[in-house]
Amino acid sequence: MSDSFGYQVKMPASKHFLRALPPAALVAAAALMFSGCGSGSSSSISGNSSSQPSTGQNIVPIVVDGGPAGSLQSDIAYVSVTVCVPRTSNCQTIDHVQVDTGSEGLRLISGVLALPLPQENDAAGNALEECAQFVAGYTWGPVQFADIQIGGEKAAGVPIQVIGGGSVTSAPQSCTNTGLTAQQTADALGANGVLGIGPFRQDCGGACTLTGSSNPGFYFSCSSSACSQTEAALNQQLQNPVWMFPGDNNGSILELPAISTEGAATVTGTLVFGIGTQSNNGLGSATVFTLDATGNFTTQFHGSAYSQSYIDSGSNGIFFLNTAATGLPECPAPNTGFYCPAALATFTATNVGANGSRNDVNFSIANASTLNSLYTAFNDLGGASPGAFDWGLPFFFGRNVFTAIEGQSTPGGTGPYFAY
Repeated sequence: MSDSFGYQVKMPASKHFLRALPPAALVAAAALMFSGCGSGSSSSISGNSSSQPSTGQNIVPIVVDGGPAGSLQSDIAYVSVTVCVPRTSNCQTIDHVQVDTGSEGLRLISGVLALPLPQENDAAGNALEECAQFVAGYTWGPVQFADIQIGGEKAAGVPIQVIGGGSVTSAPQSCTNTGLTAQQTADALGANGVLGIGPFRQDCGGACTLTGSSNPGFYFSCSSSACSQTEAALNQQLQNPVWMFPGDNNGSILELPAISTEGAATVTGTLVFGIGTQSNNGLGSATVFTLDATGNFTTQFHGSAYSQSYIDSGSNGIFFLNTAATGLPECPAPNTGFYCPAALATFTATNVGANGSRNDVNFSIANASTLNSLYTAFNDLGGASPGAFDWGLPFFFGRNVFTAIEGQSTPGGTGPYFAY
C-alpha cells in the first residue's frame, strides 16, 4: 500500500448529519457536528457477513468508485436516483448520488438537475429553504417537490433539497457563520447529491417544528431578497424516501463485499429496501442495536464507553477519539484529520446497543498518506473524532448493515436501530 508521491484522501461533505432534536437533547448532540471525517474500516469480520448480492425489484446496485468526473473520491458508495416532476413523466436519472445512512432526505446539486421542480412555500407564500449542516460542511438551497424512483420503489411528492438552486443563492449569516465549508457543487460535495436513508423519518424532526430560540434554524422563509429562520412542520421537512415507499418501507440494507487490506480500485454492492418484507431482506443472524434519540449507541474501547457512536455510510472512514486515546499520530497536510501510523495498527472495540446487544469489532488503521492512489476503496483508513466512534463506509465492507427507521415495524422490533 504505497505511493511514492503520497496520496491525498478526499473528504466528501456528507458525513454524519447533525439531526435536530428537542431542546434537552441539543447539547448532547452538538459535539457530533464537529467530529472527524475520513476513510477506514475493519479488516476482520464479525457479525452478519455478506455473501452473494441480493436480487429483486426492491434492490439497486451501488458502486464505490472515484465519483463524478474529476472528483477522485475515496470510500463513497454511490447509487443512481430517478426524480420526476410530480405526477408527470418528465423525469431525470442522476448517477453518483451518495448513499448516506447518517442523514435523512434526498439532496441534489442544482447544476446537475435539469427539471423544473415545484417550490415548497410556507403559509405566507415565501419559499422554504434549508441550511443543512454536516460534519465537513453545509448545503444551502430550496425545498422542492419531486417524485422519486430508486430501482422498483417509488415515492410521490417528496420534499427534497436542491443545493444551490432557488432565487436566493446566498445563505443567511446564521448558516454561514458556523465555520463550516459550503458544499454547493458536485466537486465540493464529492457527489451529485446525497440520498439520506438514516434511521429517522425526517431530517430534522420535532425541534424544527418549534418557534423561537428553541428551533435549531435548519429551515428559512425566503422572499426574493432575504431569508428569516422559520419553523417547519414534519410533513414540510425533507423526508427519508424509504419510509414513503408504499411497501418495503421500514428500512434498508447496504451489502458490500469484503476487500483486502490493500484496497480495491472499485467495489460493487447492493442497496436493498425493506427489512423482513421479502425473501431477499430477512435479518438472518444479524444483531440488532437499538438507538437513543440522537441515533447513537455506545462503543466501548480501552476501558471507556463512548455513547455518541454511530454507523454512517456517509463517512469515508472510521473516525474515533484522538491521538492521546489511540496512540496513533495524525497525518500532516494535506491529510490532516486522518491517522498516519508507521505500521498497520489493529484494534478491537465493542458496540453496545440501547437494548444491551453487544458485538466485538476488529478493525485496522493504515497510514493515510501511503495509500495506492489508483484505488478508491479502503478498509483500513481512519481519523480522529474526539469522544465518539463514527463507523464509516469501510465498516460496511464484508457486512450486510441494516438501518431500521423510527416508528416502522420490523422482525427485529420497531425502529430506530442498526443491525449487522
